[in-house]
Amino acid sequence: MGFVKVVKNKAYFKRYQVKFKRRRQGKTDYQARRYLVVQDKNKYNTPKHRMIVRFTNKDCVCQVAYARIEGDVIICAAYAHELPRYGVKVGLTNYAAAYCTGLLLARRLLKKFKLDGIYEGVTEADGEEYHVENEEGQPGAFRCYLDVGLARTSTGARLFGALKGAVDGGFNIPHNNKRFPGYDDEEKVFEPEVHKKYIYGGHVADYMRHLQEEDDDVYKRQFSKFIKEGLTPDSLEEMYKKAHQAIRADPEAKAKQKKEVTVKRWNRAKLTMSQRKDRVRQKKESFLRKLQEEDA
Repeated sequence: MGFVKVVKNKAYFKRYQVKFKRRRQGKTDYQARRYLVVQDKNKYNTPKHRMIVRFTNKDCVCQVAYARIEGDVIICAAYAHELPRYGVKVGLTNYAAAYCTGLLLARRLLKKFKLDGIYEGVTEADGEEYHVENEEGQPGAFRCYLDVGLARTSTGARLFGALKGAVDGGFNIPHNNKRFPGYDDEEKVFEPEVHKKYIYGGHVADYMRHLQEEDDDVYKRQFSKFIKEGLTPDSLEEMYKKAHQAIRADPEAKAKQKKEVTVKRWNRAKLTMSQRKDRVRQKKESFLRKLQEEDA
């Protein structure tokens, strides 16, 4: 078959329909979103909850949302920039921080719905596969589905750290262990010890030790904030353990303290109409007074 040139004539352009805005921007995978959003007809208007995980250069964002025609409704959110409150002041985008953020989201939402006492989850992370089960005579476990957006779901990806944190926190999220760190695709074997190492920042500690041995200057440059906080490769695990306990003790969001800002002006403030009229009146009075003084 020869080459066929596509003729874009008037009929073509009359029938052309642009794609959705977020598809044009390359922000939303609508095929994946459809499966995550569409609810079974026999469940009527019951919300289908999604656990949304997104990473920026400096933050990890975890949210629980459901879709409505007006737009998505966010019912709870947790951010990695909240972790300094719980003792994790550096490395807010690594696997261990993603686990902490997922755990914070789960505990915060369950407390909001008064389910935190019923579904404790895994109180001490061990890296083992865990699925929450409904308690008899109690409300069912909170069920949601992982929304990864456009991120690549490769084995050991950080977004699965957030998933594991939420599951250990008491969420019922359908998953298996094939994408967690420690899963061997060739031998089809999962090693929980490797996963536990990642949850407690063991991979970061190994890299710190490696740089200390290879090049101390590079280590000081790469981990300058860790050094400033007095963190060593051996103290990371204890830091994350304390953070997990602190999150479970008080997961509620705190309001930001308002900063008192003194606004600097480099030009005169704009006068109102009444102020301008008053200014003119004062000038008139001053001018008339001068004339009277000169005549006298």
